[in-house]
Amino acid sequence: MVKAPRIRFLQSFTFWFLSAFLLESGCAMKSLIFFPEKEITLTPADAGLAFEDLTLTTADGVKINGWFVPHPEAQTTILWLHGNGGNMSHRVGRIDRSHHTLKANVLIIDYRGYGRSGGRVSEKGTYLDAVAAYDYLLTRDDVDPARIIPFGASLGAAVAVELALQRKVQGLVLEAPFTSIREMARVALPWLPVGGLITTRYDNLSKIGRLEIPILILHGDRDETIPFAQGRKLFEAARGPKTFYAIPGAGHNNTEEVGGEAYFKAMADFILRLP
Repeated sequence: MVKAPRIRFLQSFTFWFLSAFLLESGCAMKSLIFFPEKEITLTPADAGLAFEDLTLTTADGVKINGWFVPHPEAQTTILWLHGNGGNMSHRVGRIDRSHHTLKANVLIIDYRGYGRSGGRVSEKGTYLDAVAAYDYLLTRDDVDPARIIPFGASLGAAVAVELALQRKVQGLVLEAPFTSIREMARVALPWLPVGGLITTRYDNLSKIGRLEIPILILHGDRDETIPFAQGRKLFEAARGPKTFYAIPGAGHNNTEEVGGEAYFKAMADFILRLP
């Protein structure tokens, strides 16, 4: 298996949101939320996986890059929506493990502005990118349209929630999700009125209660980036069939490593229970 390079994440919420408060503008705010990297350092081939290198066109005409990794025994297809840092090449190890352990096809995309994808990243843009990926999967003969499961990690969880509102999916897996960007700001800087100044919202809390599909939330109880309590708050707000799986001792970027076999069993059990 290939171990993904360490992804550089901004760990300090205080710095993140104080900077946003002082420097708020469209470009400044984006630079404090999104951390894209252009260089593709690995591909699934480096993990011994056959894959298709895709170029998809979004509804607003942006070309985005994706990798489709087929599994010969697949009954489920995972639509992988990554977090705010790096690009999809930093997730090759995770793709490899999910592909083999869950026996699933995997489609991962880079949002606009990440990796080889064109355009500039924005909240709306990430939503359009996910819809383009989902709609592409519907065109494939080797994908069961009733078994497409979005998996969203960190910021990708917000993209997955919005996708589930726009398209019919059977279930949703969210790893280390936050409630909203504004709530993150309030937690980090309770003494500053930053919430009203933040234009990038990713408001999961206001959306998740509108979903009636099964939802699995995975969250490390030592997450140093997104408070564990926010994952719990989202879980409480969800109205459909739901499961919360706490990963003891896991931080933000080591959920699989710390969770081990039990982590994948939680995902596999959730998928097996889907109608």
